[in-house]
Amino acid sequence: DLSLLRFISAELTRGYFLEHNEAKYTERRERVYTCMRIPKELEKLMFFGIFLCLDAFLYVFTLLPLRVFLAMFRFITLPCYGLRDRRLLQPAQVCDILKGVILVICYFMMHYVDYSMMYHLIRGQSVIKLYIIYNMLEVADRLFSSFGQDILDALYWTATEPKERKRAHIGVIPHFFMAVLYVFLHAILIMVQATTLNVAFNSHNKSLLTIMMSNNFVEIKGSVFKKFEKNNLFQMSNSDIKERFTNYVLLLIVCLRNMEQFSWNPDHLWVLFPDVCMVVASEIAVDIVKHAFITKFNDITADVYSEYRASLAFDLVSSRQKNAYTDYSDSVSRRMGFIPLPLAVLLIRVVTSSIKVQGVLAYVCVVLFYCGLISLKVLNSIVLLGKSCQYVKEAKMEEKLFNPVVTATPGKPAGKQQSVFKSTQGISTDENGSTSVTNQPVHQKENTPSLLVTSNSDQFLTTPDGEEKDISQDSSELKHRSSKKDLLEIDRFTICGNRID
Repeated sequence: DLSLLRFISAELTRGYFLEHNEAKYTERRERVYTCMRIPKELEKLMFFGIFLCLDAFLYVFTLLPLRVFLAMFRFITLPCYGLRDRRLLQPAQVCDILKGVILVICYFMMHYVDYSMMYHLIRGQSVIKLYIIYNMLEVADRLFSSFGQDILDALYWTATEPKERKRAHIGVIPHFFMAVLYVFLHAILIMVQATTLNVAFNSHNKSLLTIMMSNNFVEIKGSVFKKFEKNNLFQMSNSDIKERFTNYVLLLIVCLRNMEQFSWNPDHLWVLFPDVCMVVASEIAVDIVKHAFITKFNDITADVYSEYRASLAFDLVSSRQKNAYTDYSDSVSRRMGFIPLPLAVLLIRVVTSSIKVQGVLAYVCVVLFYCGLISLKVLNSIVLLGKSCQYVKEAKMEEKLFNPVVTATPGKPAGKQQSVFKSTQGISTDENGSTSVTNQPVHQKENTPSLLVTSNSDQFLTTPDGEEKDISQDSSELKHRSSKKDLLEIDRFTICGNRID
């Protein structure tokens, strides 16, 4: 007979055995361990990526002026050596001169932008309006970064590609003006971001700063509950690295402007220090929570971040080769969406307006500071190159640096190149599923196939919609590859200008 007493007794004495469902609970425990490993693995990737961005950023201030000087010296002394080849300057020297000229022009154009007027204009707005403006600026910054490197790459290739007639060099002029306009507008956009952050720091009740920090936590809602593959998570990781480094530079600009207003009183620096730490801590906490739950919901292990780090290291090592296909600063720009030119223009503008150089001693200090920057850049590059070689060897990716290149005939459309690639490359990939290094074009004669380094991911990303059916048929052949080989397939994914399905 059923009774209330027997029901209560059964509820108090009934038992269950977890070992009957051992696989389920073991998987749950592994997920907990993965979430606990995420902060360490993520910060190791972030630490390495931030120093990569720092290396590309310091290059603009240190080695780029020296390379421009050497290129101009070669151009001036060229009649003394005679024309041994058709090129007046090497392609790298042409790109260096273009970067230097763009920096100088944009720097003088920034003098016509009044920082003080912009500050008071933004400070007069309401808190809610400033919150909306800051969100719009973040979206605009990503759009500018996505399209900006394409503009710069178009300028570099137009200026360096071999031309049959001298009249063809006129095409460099519109590309150059487009690049100058882009760098100038992007620098203004970053200046407005820095000004808005400065207003938030100087507000009395810190309400705007709190709202801007809470905006980072809204990012968790927009990304955690979406489906992510390894390549999409790689893109998000690169974007987070770029965002964190940009925030550090913006905080440096805010501190410089505030210290100038208080006559460089060191006591005011301790007033800013808690707010700076709060902004940095909130950014780190948001990244950790976001990546922890993304990996949990999508069953991605924490080891994937070591693969991402190896891929970034591979970019650095490949750009240091004797006959590299691209400069490393451009490689970082394509990979992470971090373009150092606009940020460098703004920082130079802020530093020159905040610090007055007067007297011989001041100029000596400037020279010593420049030598210190060069030493920091060289030391950072040496350490990064050594660590990158270590990461590449650990990931067993060093054989990709010396793989033979599969060629494609120039002048064929993308669809035909895709079919040729599939018929010739389908058997020649190595055991790790690895492909070639970079995708920057190299000029060859029309009758010879170009040494354009391609990869499966590049062909996939740049194939028009009409070829998607062919790709879907070949996708079944790739399913047998292990999870670690997925990164080698997406090794050439970039954040600028490419499509992710």
